[in-house]
Amino acid sequence: MKRIIAIMLAVVLAATSAFVLTSCGESKDTKSSETKTELHMATNAFFEPYEYYEGKKIVGIDAEIAQAICDKLDAKLVIDDMEFDSIITAVSSGKADFGMAGMTVTDERKKAVDFTDSYTTATQVIIVPEKDSKVKNGDDLAKAAVGVQMGTTGDIYVSDIKGASVERFSKGADAVLALTKGKVDAVVIDNEPAKAFVKQNKGIKILDEPFEKEDYAICLKKGNDLTEKINKALKELKNDGTIKKIVDKYIGD
Repeated sequence: MKRIIAIMLAVVLAATSAFVLTSCGESKDTKSSETKTELHMATNAFFEPYEYYEGKKIVGIDAEIAQAICDKLDAKLVIDDMEFDSIITAVSSGKADFGMAGMTVTDERKKAVDFTDSYTTATQVIIVPEKDSKVKNGDDLAKAAVGVQMGTTGDIYVSDIKGASVERFSKGADAVLALTKGKVDAVVIDNEPAKAFVKQNKGIKILDEPFEKEDYAICLKKGNDLTEKINKALKELKNDGTIKKIVDKYIGD
């Protein structure tokens, strides 16, 4: 009987030791795989080549620059897709840590959010039908129906043109679709997405004369100390050529 009890005790002790070792191993593994601090980026992923979908993944210039910044900050990037005109609200309310969506720095937007240093420049252009367009230049927008993406600088610029009839859409692609169907006379949008839209849709073109030039930057909640950290990361990424490499990958020099 004593022998049987001894054997049973040995089995119990062995099992207990195995459990303790396993538990310790799991704890160590858990600790080593602790999740990094998440930084949520608010964007509108229908603005190729700055942000757009490849399958279920959001890619593009802004997505890659944001990832490079998060790598510098040892943080995990989470991209939240939303309507463009919801981005500043998401950032200013703290629902997103920063906004990056081909966003131009304007005095009006600076009332609601802070901006980092600019990471690239862009040009607003005018898309029109290839044939029989009533819009030949920026001045002609004053007598035209103009499609814009709601809340963008294209929307802001065209809204300031006396006589222009502004048709607002939630996506730039919807504005371009309206143009191809003759529902608007022109579309004002960033040059790079404009190139993609013209490539994808027959019968439209970009006017040679640029409409407006602007700087793109990252927006953050006012008073956020993250702004300084991102500016430091941006400076390093500019100096080591990372940002140029990312931009060149999508749109060339």
